[in-house]
Amino acid sequence: MVKKYIFGAPFETDAVVCGPEECSREYDAQNGTITTENGFCFHYELNDTDVIYGLGEANRGINKRGYIYVSDCSDDPDHSEDKTSLYGAHNFIIISGARNIGLFFDYPAAITFDIGYTKQSVLEVSCERADLYLYLITGDSAYDVAKQFRKIIGKSYIPPKYAFGFGQSRWGYKTAEDIENVAKGYRENKIPLDMIYMDIDYMQDYKDFTVNSERFPHFPEFVKKMRSENVRLIPIIDAGIKIEEGYDVYEEGAEKGYFCKREDGTDFAAAVWPGWTHFPDVLNPDARAWFGAKYERLISQGIEGFWNDMNEPAIFYSKEGIDTLNETIKEYADYLKNKEKSGEDTPADGLFDELMDNARALPSRVKGAFENLQNSPDDYRRFYHNVNGKMIRHDLVHNLYGFNMTRAAAEAFEKIAPDKRILLFSRSSYIGMHRYGGVWTGDNKSWWSHILLNLKMMPSLNMCGFLYTGADLGGFGCNTTRDLLLRWLALGVFTPLMRNHAALGTRNQECYRFENVDDFHHIISVRYRLIPYLYSEYMKAAQNDDLYFKPLGFVYPDDKIAIQTEDQLMLGNEIMIAPVYTQNVSGRCVYLPEEMMFAKFCPDGSIYTQVLDKGHHYVEIALNEVGLFIKKGKRIPLVDVAQSVEEIDMSTLTWLGYEGAEYELIEDDM
Repeated sequence: MVKKYIFGAPFETDAVVCGPEECSREYDAQNGTITTENGFCFHYELNDTDVIYGLGEANRGINKRGYIYVSDCSDDPDHSEDKTSLYGAHNFIIISGARNIGLFFDYPAAITFDIGYTKQSVLEVSCERADLYLYLITGDSAYDVAKQFRKIIGKSYIPPKYAFGFGQSRWGYKTAEDIENVAKGYRENKIPLDMIYMDIDYMQDYKDFTVNSERFPHFPEFVKKMRSENVRLIPIIDAGIKIEEGYDVYEEGAEKGYFCKREDGTDFAAAVWPGWTHFPDVLNPDARAWFGAKYERLISQGIEGFWNDMNEPAIFYSKEGIDTLNETIKEYADYLKNKEKSGEDTPADGLFDELMDNARALPSRVKGAFENLQNSPDDYRRFYHNVNGKMIRHDLVHNLYGFNMTRAAAEAFEKIAPDKRILLFSRSSYIGMHRYGGVWTGDNKSWWSHILLNLKMMPSLNMCGFLYTGADLGGFGCNTTRDLLLRWLALGVFTPLMRNHAALGTRNQECYRFENVDDFHHIISVRYRLIPYLYSEYMKAAQNDDLYFKPLGFVYPDDKIAIQTEDQLMLGNEIMIAPVYTQNVSGRCVYLPEEMMFAKFCPDGSIYTQVLDKGHHYVEIALNEVGLFIKKGKRIPLVDVAQSVEEIDMSTLTWLGYEGAEYELIEDDM
């Protein structure tokens, strides 16, 4: 059952599309107490055994209990355990225990979830203003609550079928030749590949919807050539529009008043990759339609997919930030000069240059001025959106920007290519964006711990509607290693978005660059053998408002060990996955909540199977193997290896699992 409560004057986020029409201001205190005197605060006394699910793209575990989380879309590439905010804002939690309650706090600004952090037995959700909708869902189980929530927020995005193939990306593919060489490296080594991603270097001076004609001459022909090899090119689109006379997107947006404004009505400017930029006001429906229509420029050249980035929106610095930094540095320089004149001890010659190069040596005020340049909360308070003729300060709706940028594209695709599915995913998001595109989990690191973080994020994102999800396999920042990449790919085999992506300046991590390349060929080949199953389970989840990934506790709610097992996931209705995420091991321990068949895809093409009883087991899984577990009485479809999704031959279909089991296979040609 779903109830909707109203507090103050909420902003209409469009997160919920089919919730209860009746909205009450009379809140039932048995579901937790609420105070609104100084902002909004929800207080709930937790039982010792209560588990807290949800929060989508958030740090730490599947059970969120024991830490503090802040929904405040943040451009922060260091996803260490102490971080409270990541790229997404997904304000839905499930309290699961003696009672099962779901809570969605529909609030587009920063909101804090203190889940047993200040006091272990207390859940507190608080935000600055008491202007929000609260949706309260009661159900028979945590899984039931999650499915009810999925129904009220609308159907999940369905990508084109090719998007279930493997994609290679890197910040630093600068030319058409670079991309051709990547495709050649994969094809020559017979490693399946469907997509190559184009980061910011393909643009002319980092301007959205442009292509550098020197680096990519005859771009439509190049796109067509790659497409003939069953490789789609997927360009990035950033949030900022470069301020440049003669750049028609800038000139048109300025003329029509489609950029975010300062309080005085002038266009807000901040620096991002292109230099000084304006931000399209995607919360304004007219500006959103205008911006979305620009994607046609690349679609008309053969492009069939996009990834939206920098859409928190990320800000490198503003004029005010630079002015503050300069004033602080000048003040400190004057202090040093006065100190020298007075004859006091001064550091060695060249101090000022040294201080500028080493921020740790600067006094706290100067150091703080440097740190506060990027993504400054002050900057987010400096610009406004035009929402139905009313100017709304950005920080009050900050978490909606990435959602509406992606919505702009998706709504435009319905007009540009109404009979075609176009790949679309985003870095920043809010609940509701799942109807328009997927998400990737942003700038992770080549850390073993981030394989496990990737795994734990997946079911939480699914609870919030995001089914087309994945992480940068191998890690975006830092230097990957061969064994880490192989283990991460073995998890990526199962995530709908399977993409290897790395940052400029890091070690090249295309799969064909490592020794014993056949191991990479085998791991990625397993993905293609499983695509009929993975695609079918994705479609069922999307069509039935269900989850693709589930915590074990959702399927086995009476099994205490299953509830506490967070490094294994249920996928679809047939299998459990338990990836290896530890370095220098030959396998791992797993817990089976019931009898299951262990299936291991071996590098010689064979599949090892063994039926294992309920309980704890150690299973051997080598670096070049992929394992999964099939539930008792179930089976899954397999096909022969193909070099691309289009080349999959369904006439090679076979079955893996228990004899006599039935399975509903979903196919289409989209």
